[in-house]
Amino acid sequence: MIKKLEDAKRSEPLFLGWEEPIIWACLEKIMGDIYVLDDRNPLSAIATLGDFYFFAGYPDEKLIRNVQQEGWLEDFAILVPQNRQWEELIEGRLQGRVKKCFRYSTKKEPNIFNVEYLKSAVGHLEQGYELKKIDSALYNQCLESEWSKDLVNQYSSYEKYERLGMGFAVIHNGDVVCGASSYATFKKGIEVQIDTKKEYRRKGLAYACGAKLLLECLDKGWYPSWDAQNRNSLALAEKLGYQYNDTYTVLEYRKE
Repeated sequence: MIKKLEDAKRSEPLFLGWEEPIIWACLEKIMGDIYVLDDRNPLSAIATLGDFYFFAGYPDEKLIRNVQQEGWLEDFAILVPQNRQWEELIEGRLQGRVKKCFRYSTKKEPNIFNVEYLKSAVGHLEQGYELKKIDSALYNQCLESEWSKDLVNQYSSYEKYERLGMGFAVIHNGDVVCGASSYATFKKGIEVQIDTKKEYRRKGLAYACGAKLLLECLDKGWYPSWDAQNRNSLALAEKLGYQYNDTYTVLEYRKE
């Protein structure tokens, strides 16, 4: 049976060298949780927050089996194996329900950003669009739509979002059409989440909104970590000043 590890730091050696802000958030007990089979002597572990499940330590099929049997995996999940052994175990256990995909990490370089360039990017919004900080009303509006809920829904309330996270939204005719926000919070920064409503893409909204979020993070002394879901996201990150680091494998799980 899987157990939540109350002393998350006990699993830290299992995740050693894995520069992933969601894992940091779990280990620091800010957001998310660590789960293990043996809480006295954990040899393998899962760090989980939102759709993400990071499998680390000794590749143990029992851990994957328990995750499946206890109903953790609902409609969609992103399973991140620490190595090839974990990848093979997950594929074997969830055969036919997982699809191998690639994500792109960026280098963690706090001093890489050009502040004047980012300020210029913020000014690229077309007439009729307004950039606003996500307040209580915009937080609730983001939760109402499938495309925008990931901007805020890892924070259980607006109060928690206001205390731990931060974000900005592009408004058009009173509606949120794009957002750049924190998906997760760790001690020294956030994991960036950017989403744009389908019919508003390719208008430079994510570029301006993302630049505003980066500027605010820099002003607060937070590092805005960017993990790209696809090449388009990586291209936007590079346009804002990030540098490509690595390509890694994830397994996307879908119930049907």
